[in-house]
Amino acid sequence: MTVALWCILIAIVLPYLCTLVAKISGGYRLQDNHDPRDFLDSLEGFGRRAHAAQLNSFEITPAFAAAVIVAHLAGNAELVTINVLSVLFITSRLLYIICYLADWAILRSLVWFVGAGLIVGLFWVSA
Repeated sequence: MTVALWCILIAIVLPYLCTLVAKISGGYRLQDNHDPRDFLDSLEGFGRRAHAAQLNSFEITPAFAAAVIVAHLAGNAELVTINVLSVLFITSRLLYIICYLADWAILRSLVWFVGAGLIVGLFWVSA
């Protein structure tokens, strides 16, 4: 498997790490498992931002996965280029989560645009 394909797995796991952070910071108990979505929706502050980062991570992951797969199937891009763009995307997602948790809204949005640009870049090098 290529580094880029491993990055898809990492992108799939990142939202669940955000969920874990949200639940731990909100004092999650096993009793809350009867309605975990209600619990997450009731969070405020840090936990709420971790939950929001989780939701955004779920939203962007399919586009990233599609871009990596298309880049591999098209065969027009060098593998090292696909791998570098994928690692940069994962790096942008980690920075995005950090910015979200720290409540750095403007920087978070800028980092999100970088990540979205990297997805476009994967399609671009595939053309």
